[in-house]
Amino acid sequence: MRVSRLMLVTLRDDPAEAEITSHKLLLRAGYMRRLAPGIFAYLPLLWRVLQKVSAIVREEMAAVDALETLLPQLQPADLWRRSGRWDGYTAGEGIMFHLIDRQERSLGLGPTHEEVVTELAADLLRSYRQLPVCLYQIQTKFRDEIRPRFGLMRGREFIMKDAYSFHADEACLRRTYAAMDGAYRRIFERCGLRAVAVEADSGAIGGSASQEFMVTAEAGEDLILASPDGRYAANQERAVSLPAPAVPLPAGPCRTLATPDQTSIEDLCTAHGFDPTQTVKVLLLLARFAAAPARGVQVCLRGDQLLNEVKLANALTARCPDAGALLEIVPLLADHLDAPVPFGFLGPHLPDPLLRQADPRAAAAPLLRLVDPSAAELEAFVCGANRVDEHLVGARWGELCPLPEVVDLRAAQPGERCLHDPSQRLEAARGIEVGHIFQLGRKYSEALEARFTNEAGEDEALWMGCYGIGVSRLAQAAVEQNHDADGIRWPVAIAPYTVIIVIASSQDPVQVALAEELYGRLLGAGIDVLLDDRPERAGVKFKDADLIGIPWRLVVGRGAGERTVELVDRSGGTGKRDLTADAALEELVQLLGLQGASP
Repeated sequence: MRVSRLMLVTLRDDPAEAEITSHKLLLRAGYMRRLAPGIFAYLPLLWRVLQKVSAIVREEMAAVDALETLLPQLQPADLWRRSGRWDGYTAGEGIMFHLIDRQERSLGLGPTHEEVVTELAADLLRSYRQLPVCLYQIQTKFRDEIRPRFGLMRGREFIMKDAYSFHADEACLRRTYAAMDGAYRRIFERCGLRAVAVEADSGAIGGSASQEFMVTAEAGEDLILASPDGRYAANQERAVSLPAPAVPLPAGPCRTLATPDQTSIEDLCTAHGFDPTQTVKVLLLLARFAAAPARGVQVCLRGDQLLNEVKLANALTARCPDAGALLEIVPLLADHLDAPVPFGFLGPHLPDPLLRQADPRAAAAPLLRLVDPSAAELEAFVCGANRVDEHLVGARWGELCPLPEVVDLRAAQPGERCLHDPSQRLEAARGIEVGHIFQLGRKYSEALEARFTNEAGEDEALWMGCYGIGVSRLAQAAVEQNHDADGIRWPVAIAPYTVIIVIASSQDPVQVALAEELYGRLLGAGIDVLLDDRPERAGVKFKDADLIGIPWRLVVGRGAGERTVELVDRSGGTGKRDLTADAALEELVQLLGLQGASP
């Protein structure tokens, strides 16, 4: 391809809309253009990158016997209502674009395809003899992001590879899950990415186990907590750890302490010399569901700990299985209550408050009471007395009130001890999620009645797995991990072109002739090559070549008469070298693994 025909428009300055380096570089280098917030046009250079990523994905999916298909983007709401996710995706998180057609039927633009593929499986997979089966597609998905940002990292439409597997038993599911884990690791390695696999929360997809693949980068939105020995890594939403040991409270009977205006743990400890680990804080929350009245929730944490809202949401969903999708968790406020509650002085022995019945989402059900192990393990503690300006010192579980249900609800923090080896302490890194695999179990097959006949002739629900890769997100993550002050440094495997030939002076017929010769020979060797034939100054061409990030550059300049060229390694590994044209071509063919080709 000749640059003069590439429709290449580069920018000198960073666009105002771009916040992170990869977003800035993809816009400046002419890879994409924004049409609206979170909506981008993939220009020819980026489309070539995406095609190369997709080709690697297809090869690795074929290696694990996955079958490529294409599923509809427009999906009937009925399928999502049967799985119980319609309200959560439209009214809860609100991330699904949805509409009503002229026949008054509700439809959604798919952010994911579990419902659709399960409906197909229910129709097509009837016997254990047909199993296992794995289907995948590479397709545009849609999410109505509240705040689209970071370019392709958080857009309103994006390209994704999603695969779905169906099995006769859980053991088979686990084998495919392990095979997909290996395939994903190979995909990211072949794309030139440094990725780490971490334990993850299953979120709205659901399932019994899941694992994310994170590209480590300072611009990552996710916090990864990992042990230095490499034996444990998890997204902070899922991470577990050992909190610091609590400072024992001096022995003594439970007593009341006057604490005027001391409504925070910090105020309380500063005024009376307590350590935060000696205290229990009580949070009152309101959980709203799609198919049930709102429910009051009481959470008890050790005073130095933070609530992990994802863990709490999972706990509520598990304990309210008939309530439908969890729409939101909000602080319980005085406006929600029929009687005053002493906020700032709450203790775990708070009587069930009455929610206002005027609120159509309110309920008279008792508080759902949960306690984190960090608080449950305290022998004696300081807590609110449920009276304004008073706390209790030396309160004990069982004496003050029954111990609530113990659930891990605290957010693990960097520097805390690891469960598998307390001598190891969690270290933090930022990560960009580029892949996620799930063991779904039977969640969708039971909801959508996707059943098969087993070897014993009995009907049972299919076992399912789900495996996603953000193809467009992966491309931008590669830029975030591979760039320098001059521009992008694409990994060879996914670069839009492998070599760029720059003619220093397009007015010099000797330079032009040698460049054309090299161009033809590289094409003949099967190498993706660009020829910068524009009548621009050499400096402009060099800057553009650095910016767009082609891995290898051949500069045809003043040495053309002696058939000498400059070979530049964009990665910086071998730097710049003057070679004969034949030597440069031979080295490129060898480096690019095309030794069988004749330049």
